[in-house]
Order: sequence, then structure tokens, then C-alpha cells
Amino acid sequence: MTEIETPSIRVLLCDDHVVVRAGLLALLDSAPGIEVVGEAGSGEEAVALAEKLRPDVVLMDLQLGAGIDGVEATRQIAPTGVHVLVLTTYDTDADITRAIGAGATGYLLKAERPEELFSAIHAAAQGRTTLSPPVASIVMARMRSPQPTLTERELEILGQLAQGLGNRDIARALFISEATVKTHLGRIYDKLGVDTRAGAVSVAKEQRLLG
Repeated sequence: MTEIETPSIRVLLCDDHVVVRAGLLALLDSAPGIEVVGEAGSGEEAVALAEKLRPDVVLMDLQLGAGIDGVEATRQIAPTGVHVLVLTTYDTDADITRAIGAGATGYLLKAERPEELFSAIHAAAQGRTTLSPPVASIVMARMRSPQPTLTERELEILGQLAQGLGNRDIARALFISEATVKTHLGRIYDKLGVDTRAGAVSVAKEQRLLG
């Protein structure tokens, strides 16, 4: 009786560094049951190729240079039913929260062993979650001691605060009005339990809310 061959897991790579993509391609070519069907160097390209190629898994970096980042690309891809596995060097609370909130199936750090990556891809293809141990620790810590939940816009404004920008500059950078900036700041202060810009930045750093 002829044995039925299991189809390979079709993977789309998304990383803005050509050398990194080449390394991942070579690595995954050696992995049984995994086939790389495409490569993307930007978030926009990843979204387009995910729609065109319909891979089982998109291996997604977070920082992608100009254009939309990995989180926004994930937010656009995840609702289509394609699983997104984040593969990045970034392990801050803010990055993890944004990626998982955008619909990422798993979150893996690039420092993991190849075998862990292969296993995570197989898990992601089945819709199962895989987290690198440091990431899992952060997620568990948040569950045990919930931190203030900031919206993506509030996190963006917090990041601008950390760079020392004033309300007018923040408004220009984010294409919103100064009044809207002030409204968001009020909510940020309330959630973090502070009443100054410096206090907000200090608490955000302590709670690893800044990327």
C-alpha cells in the first residue's frame, strides 16, 4: 500500500535584511516538511505576497525599515487565516503586546536554536502558540501582575515623550491635533498613575512599555 506523503508547510519569509533572509532560507531548506515559497523585504510586500501565495505561515520580523512595520503587517495578514510567527530580536513588553494583539500566532526570538524554530513553524501551521522562554516569562508576569493597558496610539505618544518631543511636535509627527495629544496624555497619566511627562516616561521604562 502506497504511503501518502504529507504536504510541506509553505512558509513566507519577511525580513528587511537580505543576508538574514538568505540565512533563514538556507536553514529552512534543511528542515524536513518545510518549504519556503517566497521572500518579502517590507511589510507591504509581505501583505501582498501573503494574499497572492497563501502560505501556511509567515515568518515575520518586527522592524522593517521604511513603510509599515511587522505589527501592522501582521494585523493585515492574520484576519485572512494565514498564521504569522514573529521572529525577531526585540523582546520588550511593548513589542510583545503589540504583536500578539495584532494576531500573531507565536513569538520567537532569533537567538533560539534551529530546532526550536522548526518546531514553532510546525506549531504555527496548526494554529498552536509558541513563545520563546523569555517572552513566555514576560507574558506570565503580565498575567500575574497586570500592567496598565495602553492603546497603540498611547504607546506611540509615549514613545514620542521618551524622545523629549513637545505636544506640537508630537501632533505633527502623528498627524493629529495638539488637543488630541493632550487628551491622550491625560489618559496615559491616569493609567500610569502619574501627573508629569517625566513620570510617565519613568514608569513606562520600569514596566518595559517602550519599544
